[in-house]
Amino acid sequence: MIGLVWATHAGRAAAQRLADAWPGECTVHNGLSVREAWESSDAIVAFLAVGATLRLIAPLLGDKASDPGVVCVDEAGRFAVPIVGGHAGGANVLAERVAEVLGAQAIVTTGTDASGIAGLDTLGFAVANPQMVAPITRAMLDGEEVAWESDAVWPVPPMPVGEGPARHKVVVTDRIGPHGPAAAGALVLHPPSLVLGIGASRGVSAAEIASLVDGVLADAGLAAQSVRCIATADVKADEAGLIAFAAQRDWPLEFHPASDLSQVDVPHPSEIVRQAVGTPSVSEAAALLSARTHGRAADLIVPKTASAMATVAVARLTPRGRLAIIGLGPGAADLRTPRATDRLRKASIVVGLDQYVDQIQPLLGKGVRIVASGLGAEEERARTAVELAAQGHAVALIGSGDAGIYAMASPALEFAGDDLEVEVVPGVTAALAASSLLGAPLGHDHVYISLSDLHTPWEVIERRLEAAAQADLVVCLYNPRSARRTQQLPEALRILGKHRPITTPIGLVRDASRDGQTVTLTTLADIDPDAVDMLTVVIVGASTTRNLFGRMVTPRGYRWMPG
Repeated sequence: MIGLVWATHAGRAAAQRLADAWPGECTVHNGLSVREAWESSDAIVAFLAVGATLRLIAPLLGDKASDPGVVCVDEAGRFAVPIVGGHAGGANVLAERVAEVLGAQAIVTTGTDASGIAGLDTLGFAVANPQMVAPITRAMLDGEEVAWESDAVWPVPPMPVGEGPARHKVVVTDRIGPHGPAAAGALVLHPPSLVLGIGASRGVSAAEIASLVDGVLADAGLAAQSVRCIATADVKADEAGLIAFAAQRDWPLEFHPASDLSQVDVPHPSEIVRQAVGTPSVSEAAALLSARTHGRAADLIVPKTASAMATVAVARLTPRGRLAIIGLGPGAADLRTPRATDRLRKASIVVGLDQYVDQIQPLLGKGVRIVASGLGAEEERARTAVELAAQGHAVALIGSGDAGIYAMASPALEFAGDDLEVEVVPGVTAALAASSLLGAPLGHDHVYISLSDLHTPWEVIERRLEAAAQADLVVCLYNPRSARRTQQLPEALRILGKHRPITTPIGLVRDASRDGQTVTLTTLADIDPDAVDMLTVVIVGASTTRNLFGRMVTPRGYRWMPG
């Protein structure tokens, strides 16, 4: 719950705007009820000056792991400033949310965030020794090398690499004690890699399950902080002791039908269990099934262990990698979407055409691995990105415009399997950028056609052009002309010209939104194909498209514009 604290009428109005925008998330506290908000909220937005807020919360501060995050918003609603609990309390993220609703600017001063470095306590891993976060973070900010040792490849943002031998270390492991790696002086992070499969007799107590689980984890040298969830059979969905135990540990419960559990191969099936619940295994099968759901593979690392009324097994998942296929837009930085920028900064590996990599180089933090290649290697880039993501990395595959329009999403998704997470991040297409510069040529039905016959036979392209011409669609031509392909554009214009007048407007936009941008409005009769190249988008109007005061406009159809 987010507590909203105000002192003036302006503050109260802004607080109400947040409450209206986030229904069910907020409690509005009248006046300066900071203590009340502190005791009842997970985070606080104070519509007060930073100094006043600090004086009010100073007696309440405990430690960064348990204090609520606090964001201050000034009287004019111009700035949202996280002052306590930037990471652990979620104040940095909350400040961004507040800024979005109020039209304010988030002012984040946390060192890692301000430097574009991922916070070590924001990776989704449990921190075993929080006292080591600050010194390791300081070393990262100072440019010192920090060694990264992990039991598995996790899709995490890039870690900065300094010069010289590493004096600092981060260890990512689900093991503890003598079973774990040598971690003296290192920051130890426990990833969510373990699934507990639990079977239980009716009436089992939470205490018995707790004793069994704690013993199993201790004997195996496994960190309880690495437990992702508990898995069991759906017939145990109302088992009070199991539900109470999961709530005590704050571990999610996942339930599987006996029919699904019975399909999982396990080392210790039981006919008695089959007769009781319809599957030869609950704990082992449930652990493996949930681990495979959350990862790309799973291993049973602790077979079922029994107490009087419960059984426990532990499976370890192999993490899924993450592939973000990103459309960078037409070139201008302000036409790149915030989501594209966010996903780029979360990638540890960036794969793309060399000129596009150069375009976004300033966004990439230290430690990013770049895999760049030249023109004509689209399939190779797509395959490389998928292979790296399948190994567990966080990968960004970049291209211009929109990722799904004559770009990298299609070839990448042909190679991608179900063993990795894939996100396609949309971007502003070249056609949209060109259209905005011309006026509104795409205001009604339109079609995109590539004139490149490298992947599509020319006979197929001709049929598509003929169909578009007969249907009287606005036609946006991609890849219109290259040094070797000089005849396709004149032939396309001839086909379109059979079905529309020679006065039909045509827009030519080269390097839309980039340095050297040119915009030309011409007609079917006057177009010079020699003035077109691969960097040009050609938009051929329909019979209704008009040149209105130097703007190319295709009416929506609300009011028909006769020729």
